Amino acid sequence: MPRVLVVANRTLAGRKLIEAIRERHEQGDHQFHLVVPKTKPSHGNVIYDEAVSDAAQVRVDLARDYLRKDGIELTGEIGDEDPFTATLDGFAAFRADEIIISTLPQTRSGWLRRDLIERVEQETGRPVHHVVTDPAEEGLGVGVTIVVANRTATGPDLLETLKSEASDERVFICIVPQEGRDGQAAGVARDRLKALIGNLRENGITASGMIGDPDPFDAIKNALELFTVDHIVISTLPQTKSGWLRADLVERVRNASECRVDHVEQAGAEQAAPA
Repeated sequence: MPRVLVVANRTLAGRKLIEAIRERHEQGDHQFHLVVPKTKPSHGNVIYDEAVSDAAQVRVDLARDYLRKDGIELTGEIGDEDPFTATLDGFAAFRADEIIISTLPQTRSGWLRRDLIERVEQETGRPVHHVVTDPAEEGLGVGVTIVVANRTATGPDLLETLKSEASDERVFICIVPQEGRDGQAAGVARDRLKALIGNLRENGITASGMIGDPDPFDAIKNALELFTVDHIVISTLPQTKSGWLRADLVERVRNASECRVDHVEQAGAEQAAPA
């Protein structure tokens, strides 16, 4: 069975990459292994190493779950921040017959400025198929929604909104900003994240996620830098209880993004996953 190593990061939801994987699957059974090099975001006062790994793991999880709906089984791993090292580490473990590397166009790709394709071909001796894709220009091969929530993460209004948006051609990335910079705050945020993702998956929705910067605006800006998306849902407490609304978060995100931004205001009491 042919073995294909796929290396991608921001272009993972790109139409051309998904088509390349599907084409090989249609030719007969293939084994696919995905390597996602880690990428550090640039917003916020502190860059959390855990968040960097989480972002890469989100890509692995969503790619695996989405392609499984097409009958394509894919394994995956988080790679080194250097894409060349990440590719060689993945190749050493998987010993692929072919390598697919997906990048942005030349003018926007840091990977191509490092001559990644040629170096991988020379080092591995395997054919490298270079997929150039620009999701911003060509559109996404799958719809991507960012969901931002904290105390309302398990609120019924949010769940109903996301269920109405769900389809087999859409995946959801959940971001739960921490309410502080200590370990306890991270633990509470992760519990809420786990509950939110669990609710979505129980309803047949493809979802993964990560905890984010304590500043929700920075958390969203980092997510937009790390992922190519077409929709954002921000869930808050009512106006009288929400610090996010007092900080005009929704309008600031609308002004800073070209995505559709929807706001869900959770009625009634706070809805929080138990710590």
